[in-house]
Amino acid sequence: MRSIEKINYIVCVASGKGGVGKSTTAVNLALALSKLGRKVGILDADIYGPSLPLMMGVADGTRPKIHDKKFMLPLLAHGIECNSMGFLVDQKTAMVWRAPMIISAFNQMLNDTAWSELDYLIVDMPPGTGDIQLSLAQSVKVSGAVIVTTPQDVALSDARKGIEMFKKVDVPILGVVENMSMHTCTNCGHEEAIFGTGGGDSLSAEYGVEVIGRLPLDLTIRETTDAGNPVVASKPDHAATKAYIELAKNVEQQLLASAPSNSEGPTITISDD
Repeated sequence: MRSIEKINYIVCVASGKGGVGKSTTAVNLALALSKLGRKVGILDADIYGPSLPLMMGVADGTRPKIHDKKFMLPLLAHGIECNSMGFLVDQKTAMVWRAPMIISAFNQMLNDTAWSELDYLIVDMPPGTGDIQLSLAQSVKVSGAVIVTTPQDVALSDARKGIEMFKKVDVPILGVVENMSMHTCTNCGHEEAIFGTGGGDSLSAEYGVEVIGRLPLDLTIRETTDAGNPVVASKPDHAATKAYIELAKNVEQQLLASAPSNSEGPTITISDD
């Protein structure tokens, strides 16, 4: 049995476009699930622009060990099992590859990583609706997708494409995360919706999916992630950490709600003995 088949839930974190904080959300969601006592791994599926090594504080040049001459042992960072193309190449290396090579590399990382028996594997998808998304949906049973957007119209337009793509390949949409939802001034406490309001609610109403997270636009999130010590790992009492923990709980609830049930119920047999 492939190690990927021993994972309870495989959850994609996706967006229709770059720049909406998808990878930051994926990393902190994985850490939040770990804080809830779950065994978690994260796979960086962005072959062209891997960001996991920087965000998880893995030193440049750190490579996965090879087991049985084939399988990569995931690196451990902040208690999370990790793998990324960024662990296999130098930071300055540009992946100038055509689609077949990208798909092959992704499939190797997915199937040839010796994951433990995880509760969750979070897959940080590349932006868009391309080959990696289709390859993942065809390779393994994906438990669900989390769609990350920001409130402004241009991000919402692309998020719609992401939702439509996952619907076409029969991957359940667990919900929408409205990132950079509100900014709170650190000096005066004034709250301001810099990127607008109602974007997540609009998608929710249009597609019948829930808004499962509203994450703040907060300097601390950026600073801690850039330092390789994400806010959930480094600042347990921060408001942003509490928002990510709430997101993790909502993801778990959505997965439980979407799990197939035995509609026939148990069979009871009565004997004469």
